[in-house]
Amino acid sequence: MEVAYYPGCSLHQSSQFYDLQARRIFKELGITLIEINDWSCCGATSAGKFDDFLAVALPARNLGIAEQSGFDRMLIPCSGCYSSHLMAKTRLARNEALLSEINNELAAKVDNTLTLLTILELLLDAASTGRFDSKITRPLTGMKPACYYGCMTRFAYDVPVSDNVENPQGMEKILELIGAGTRDWSYKTACCGASAAINDTETALNLMGKIMKNAVESGFNCIVTTCPMCQLNMDAYQNAFCKKFGIEKRLPVYFLTELIGVAMGIPLEELNGHRHFIDTLGLVKELDLI
Repeated sequence: MEVAYYPGCSLHQSSQFYDLQARRIFKELGITLIEINDWSCCGATSAGKFDDFLAVALPARNLGIAEQSGFDRMLIPCSGCYSSHLMAKTRLARNEALLSEINNELAAKVDNTLTLLTILELLLDAASTGRFDSKITRPLTGMKPACYYGCMTRFAYDVPVSDNVENPQGMEKILELIGAGTRDWSYKTACCGASAAINDTETALNLMGKIMKNAVESGFNCIVTTCPMCQLNMDAYQNAFCKKFGIEKRLPVYFLTELIGVAMGIPLEELNGHRHFIDTLGLVKELDLI
């Protein structure tokens, strides 16, 4: 099965290993990700702060490319990219004048027939059709992950989503499928500060510190996410915010794709798990998962 794939800027830069993992995991599941040709930056959450028109036009260009390439579904692993594309798609569906104005400037016109998928939606679809059957060779016994979705589960206005925006459960379902123990916690959709880590570091460190403090106090032995910004912040700034909050323990911050790979018997090194700031190999070795 082939699915259109929009990696976005993060997966081609700071989170390249997430891109590698996504391609590898879905290949194992019999799903080929076809990166759309000549995609461009969608503006993520920043575009809308400066130009409301560009916030729609930038992702619309990618929607048109995917549709005119013959795809009916497109995977967008990055939470920010998914949000910008979904909101643009929704606004275009509700505003024919805006759709016409944008299409007048696009070589690949938007028909608005494309279904956008988060990485969790595609994984859950794969699970429901039995694609995980026989693939899980090392159930993640002893893994106690804090499922961290971040704040991008929520949107600026009403859009169609498949999970509860305040208490999502998709990650828990996948982790339970691969043998990890999950439970609810209070900070699963809390904001990590996102790009404020650059221009308002103090505020971002305070937000990240509260998340980590609660995760440690709740007895989790790792954090797992599907958002590249959340992963980068909670990993790269961990020593800084733990020092600020007096937190002695450090928790590895995995992408969900990494833990699926481990459960499939793929060495974490092959998934570039060694490229994290906080060690990810120690816990896996401690639990005898490699």
